[in-house]
Amino acid sequence: MFVTEMQEALPPPDNRRGLLAWLRANLFPNWWNGLVTLLLAYLLLPALWHLIDWAFISATWSGNGRADCDPEGACWLFIESRFGQYIYGFYPIDQRWRVNIVFVGLAGLLALLIWPKTPRKGWLALFTLLVFPCLAYVLLHGGFGLKNVDTNRWGGLMLTLVLAVVGIAVALPFGILLALGRRSHMPIISSLSTVYIEFWRAVPLITVLFMASVMLPLFVAGEVEFDKLLRALIGIIMFQSAYVAEVVRGGLQAIPKGQYEAGDALGLSYWKVMGLIIMPQALKITIPSLVNTFISLFKDTSLVLIIGLFDLLAISKVALADPNWLGYSTEAYVFIALIFWMFCFGMSRYSIYLERKLHTGHKR
Repeated sequence: MFVTEMQEALPPPDNRRGLLAWLRANLFPNWWNGLVTLLLAYLLLPALWHLIDWAFISATWSGNGRADCDPEGACWLFIESRFGQYIYGFYPIDQRWRVNIVFVGLAGLLALLIWPKTPRKGWLALFTLLVFPCLAYVLLHGGFGLKNVDTNRWGGLMLTLVLAVVGIAVALPFGILLALGRRSHMPIISSLSTVYIEFWRAVPLITVLFMASVMLPLFVAGEVEFDKLLRALIGIIMFQSAYVAEVVRGGLQAIPKGQYEAGDALGLSYWKVMGLIIMPQALKITIPSLVNTFISLFKDTSLVLIIGLFDLLAISKVALADPNWLGYSTEAYVFIALIFWMFCFGMSRYSIYLERKLHTGHKR
């Protein structure tokens, strides 16, 4: 009797949760939305099924060569045979352990910086920005007993990450200084910053890379040599810092004037007001725009092909030129697109996490 009364007192199940509730709320909220959902499903599901069949069901995953590939599906043997080249470029096979150490070290440092409970994050960030790049350069290029590997042998995902990570890490502080310079009350600094920003934003990146490769050596002494990778990095940093500066300037303009007055009332200097009060708020506001700029930079690294650097996309052209693997460009570009999507999607999701973590009610 008591059990029966308890069962009768239980509330009814919540019909606002679960798969059926999600379908009802998002795909079938009313009859015309349900009709559109069914129509799109009729048009898209066959194409989706053919894609799944090509990529997974009928695909060839193992074998000894091209002869083992099924013409009805994807031949992932091509990616397997060229996987080392996609990741390391033309880096010597017996020295690839050095690249692996850099990959693992960078991933570990980023994981520790992202983890919210990591102690002494400030010192860890300084180590990541100042010390780790020097160690990574020695490991990748050589020195201190390690075999020298010229940068013209770097390529693949390794080169793409070098261009993107170095470009982001250097362009961000440089862009912050340019934004502060453009808002400066000193006419000379403000004018120079404005001219710099507007000039680089008006030039396509492909032109910047070409000019950095061709014109930069003409402006330095004859005995000074710049390899192609350094020229590309200089061009990317100068170009990207102008866009970062405009994003940060938008964040600075969004800060109420009272925040500046509060810093002045406390007797803080200009740099303390900026570093302790204004800039943290400005960077928090501009997180979506900054991450969007960084994602754009990561994708634009494929333009370095025009100056003879073989990044992840350019390596595929080399791999597809192999007469033993002609005709597998679809598999190559799908694989490259998946890698770019993983990195870009990861950056976008982390930016959303930062927005939620740093949200303090400034949005309505």
